[in-house]
Amino acid sequence: MSSIEEKVRCILNGSDLGDITQELCDFSLKEQNATAEAQGVQPSTASDFVPKVGQTINYIVACVLFNEHDELLMIEEAKPSCAGKWYLPAGRMEKGESITEAAARELFEETGLNAEMTTLLAVESAGGSWFRFVLTGRITGGRLKTPSEADAESIQALWLRDPKEVPLRANDILNIIDIGRAHHQHEKQTKADKQSQLQQWHANILPTRYPHKHNYLRVLAVARKRATNSMNILISEKNAHHFPTVEMHPNRSLHSTLRKFMIEIFGAELPQHRPHGLLSVEHATTGEADSDGLCLNLLVAFRPPLEEISLIGKCIWQELSAPLDETLARILSSKHASIPLNVIR
Repeated sequence: MSSIEEKVRCILNGSDLGDITQELCDFSLKEQNATAEAQGVQPSTASDFVPKVGQTINYIVACVLFNEHDELLMIEEAKPSCAGKWYLPAGRMEKGESITEAAARELFEETGLNAEMTTLLAVESAGGSWFRFVLTGRITGGRLKTPSEADAESIQALWLRDPKEVPLRANDILNIIDIGRAHHQHEKQTKADKQSQLQQWHANILPTRYPHKHNYLRVLAVARKRATNSMNILISEKNAHHFPTVEMHPNRSLHSTLRKFMIEIFGAELPQHRPHGLLSVEHATTGEADSDGLCLNLLVAFRPPLEEISLIGKCIWQELSAPLDETLARILSSKHASIPLNVIR
C-alpha cells in the first residue's frame, strides 16, 4: 500500500495527517498576495494572518437534535436584540475549546440538557473568517430549561414538532434543520432495519483533534481514466508528495479560494469539477495565544476523463487500488456520504 493510499485511509478513518508545514502548503497567503500584486490588485489581507478565536476569526457551533417523537430542540432567545424569537442552541466557540466541547457547553447553557456529540452534520462558511459547525448528538441528562430558569443565555427550551410554529430569529437555520431531520430519519431507519441501504450516509464523523497554525483547505481531487476506468487522485509534487493544499483567504469565500487555487494547478480553462463535501475536519486549540487554525479535507470530483485534464502546476495523478476506488465511488454516488460544506454569501 502506497503512502498516498495510507493518507487517504487516514482521512476516511478520521485521523489527521500531521502538521502542514510551509513545504506542504501549495498556495499560501503570501503567494496569493504576490499573485494579486502581479495582476495589479492590492492584497486585502496581511500575508502573516493568524486565526485567533474572538480576535481575527469566528467559530460558531450549532446543535440540531431530535427526540424519539421527531421533535426538534429549540430555545427562546433572551438577548435584547432578538428576545422572544426562537433559534437552535448555538453560540461562539471560546478560547481553549474544541468544537465538540463548545457545542456541548452551548447546549447545556441554553437548554439545561447534557449531550454527547456524535457527528458533524454540516460546516458553513461566510468569507474565510466565519465558520459554523453544525453537530448532532445524544441527550445524556439534565433538565429542560423552563421560563422560571430564564437567564442571559435563553428564556426557555422546548421540543417542537415544527420550527415554523414559532417566530424564528432568522431563517438561516432551516437548511441545517432539514439536514438534521434527514439524518435523524436515517438513524431511525437503520435501527429498525440493519440491512437498509435506501440511503447511504457517512459514518459518524467528529472533528479530528489536531492543531494547525493557519486555516487550510486540503483538496482530494479525483478523476477517472478512460483507458482503464480507474479512479485517480491528484498529488502535489511540491517538495514532497501530498494532497494539494491552499491556505484559506480570510477575506474571500471558500469558493473563491478554491477556484483561484484550481487555476494555479489547471490554468484558466478549468475542467468541469464539483466539490462533493468534506471527508473530515481537523482542529484543536493549544490553549496558547498563537493560533486556532483548522484544516478542511474536501473531496472534489472531475467530470471529464483524466486524459482530457491538463495540468500546469507541479501535480501528478496517481491511480488508486480497487478497494479505495470502490470506497470513493460509493461516497460520490450519495450526497449524504460526505459532510456538506455550505458557502454563505
